Amino acid sequence: MDPHALTRRVLEPRAAFSRIALALLLFAGGAGGAGCAGSGSGVDGTPGAAGLRDPYFPKLGNGGYDVRHYDLTLDYEPRTGRLEGTAALTARATQDLSAFHLDLRGLTVESTTVDGAAAAVNRAGTELTVRPRRDIAKGADFRTVVRYSGVPQTITGADASREGWLRRPDGALAIGEPLGSTTWFPGNHHPADKAAYDITVTVPTGYEAVSNGEPAGERDRGGGRTAFAWRAAEPMASYLATLAVGDFRVKATRTPDGLPVVTAVDPAVARRSSALLDDIPRIVKWGTENFGPYPFSSAGAIVVPSGDLGYALETQTRPVFPLDGFDETTLVHEVAHQWFGNSVSPATWQDVWLNESFATYAEWMWQQESDGVPVQENFEKAFADEANWAFAPAEPPDSSDLFGAPVYGRGAMVLHQVRQAVGDEVFFGIARGWAEKYRHSSASTDDFIDFVEKESGKDLTKLWDVWLYGDKKPRRP
Repeated sequence: MDPHALTRRVLEPRAAFSRIALALLLFAGGAGGAGCAGSGSGVDGTPGAAGLRDPYFPKLGNGGYDVRHYDLTLDYEPRTGRLEGTAALTARATQDLSAFHLDLRGLTVESTTVDGAAAAVNRAGTELTVRPRRDIAKGADFRTVVRYSGVPQTITGADASREGWLRRPDGALAIGEPLGSTTWFPGNHHPADKAAYDITVTVPTGYEAVSNGEPAGERDRGGGRTAFAWRAAEPMASYLATLAVGDFRVKATRTPDGLPVVTAVDPAVARRSSALLDDIPRIVKWGTENFGPYPFSSAGAIVVPSGDLGYALETQTRPVFPLDGFDETTLVHEVAHQWFGNSVSPATWQDVWLNESFATYAEWMWQQESDGVPVQENFEKAFADEANWAFAPAEPPDSSDLFGAPVYGRGAMVLHQVRQAVGDEVFFGIARGWAEKYRHSSASTDDFIDFVEKESGKDLTKLWDVWLYGDKKPRRP
């Protein structure tokens, strides 16, 4: 994410309902079909947790299952802002399940099935509780289909930054860090649960619909509407899913190594962004040389007018940029996120400094190579900036500080201190090894500390205590 985006809103607490309460609510008119949980299944399950106890968003995500694949079929009408959707989730139970939860904000659920049978579903705030007709055995794969509709919400943070579903003059833009994906499809919306995606979007003919991954076909649906299909085969955290609808110039090229590059640009900013878009292959190549193999099967970007969005965001394979935030340094930052944050995602939102520290340090490295500005000079500037000492990067005070200055600047200083302590050869081996070991998975701060100390053979307790967790600015090193 662009370092100027600072705050997000915490999800409201959500209640877990007992079987009896669910049955009474369903009888009184709750959505979904009736079913007898456990009847004839031979499984005596229990409900999955309503949240994953994230330090900042404890009710975000859901326990008891692991989503393997999302198949989203959407129909959007820009004139009214109405979205009609069908979300098919293929998941595997991690416990014997009698019920499970999905995160969804605002939209109306019209029907829900589990393995083809109507399932009872209850709504409590942003939490859906789904009770299948039969309990699901641990280790079993199951398929949940949710039909829903409505006008998706925009979430506005305390700093006036916006996420979720953003209506544009001629379409929409969906961005999700950290909570925004809950506004346009139901799912397990925590970065610890990653999945592959197929997204098909029907829009008025003449519009484009652009998402993550690679194009998977375009079809005339009749009645003046066209469907665009996209496939993201590599695991993706839901907050990295994006969708752009509107009048875009879409261009598909390849890098010299054959990697597809798909860009989508609003015509109003096409001329001013073209040279930088052409630089994506060079930046991807540079990242590969420093961080190891590029982790996805395509690259690209989406560029919109500055009024549409207030910050750049590292949406997977296709970062989103407002024109006034689309410069070379920011492009390097968001491309670096494809390794750090997208492929290696945070285990909890407390670990987001790992995303931003590596992306910021990539900026410093790029500036040294392209502009002759030593990394040490950027370190000194960051050290002198008192905003970087507001809190320890690994322990933001609350969710409104998740994207505060220390997560970026002081986080990058932590990496530079590691580099100073272990030497260049070991440090860059650590950067590449970290991206390789946790490729397409999630990792925590403790995982990183253990990895660095194992790879370097050094006890860096004092470094972590001062630079990563310390509550005071140290003396200049």
